Amino acid sequence: MSEHVWDYRDTTWSERDEVVGYEVIATDGSIGKIAEATTDTGAAHIVVDTGPWIFGKKRLLPAGTVIAIDDDAQTVTVSLSKDQIKAGPDYDEDSEMDDEKRLKHSDHYGPFSW
Repeated sequence: MSEHVWDYRDTTWSERDEVVGYEVIATDGSIGKIAEATTDTGAAHIVVDTGPWIFGKKRLLPAGTVIAIDDDAQTVTVSLSKDQIKAGPDYDEDSEMDDEKRLKHSDHYGPFSW
């Protein structure tokens, strides 16, 4: 697992948390909106509410998947396709995120080579 998978590519992004509600743009179109965002060093991630697209599932994406944030358009662009996100592990908002769960997500969405 890359050491960068849980950190934002642009370090200025880790100083903010106002992206909740922003639209998430995958490589092939919109996938949903950000329901949660963390900026924890080494554990940063966003949670995408996919709405009806995959039956209201939420998906946790490591911060390293974020490639752009546009405050004017209120969008966050990720380096993943809709199918990659759809096939990702389910996000259980009622359980605590630990190293084992983080590894499951980073293994699915990796490798990261930026």
